[in-house]
Amino acid sequence: MIDRLEKEVDMLERHLQVLRIVIESEPIGIVKMSNETGYPHHKVRYSLRVLEEETLIEPSSQGAITTERTAEFVEELDGKIDGIVEKLDGMKIEDAPEAES
Repeated sequence: MIDRLEKEVDMLERHLQVLRIVIESEPIGIVKMSNETGYPHHKVRYSLRVLEEETLIEPSSQGAITTERTAEFVEELDGKIDGIVEKLDGMKIEDAPEAES
């Protein structure tokens, strides 16, 4: 159960890293992004597809570029992540009595 969540967080981290690179270096292509991130081309391509589906980037003849929606998403991102972290902190079972074997 937790392993799936960890994989999802890793994938989200990759998507956000790809978005950050597009914001900083637009327009930018898959090969350059792959070289900068160390992610294989197919993973960069998948992240770009996800970001495009969310209308955060769009393709251009020179590479990926941001959209009108990108700035608003970035402004809201920290607050949403903080909310998720708070929710996850509330799920901890630190003070629960130890389970019997």
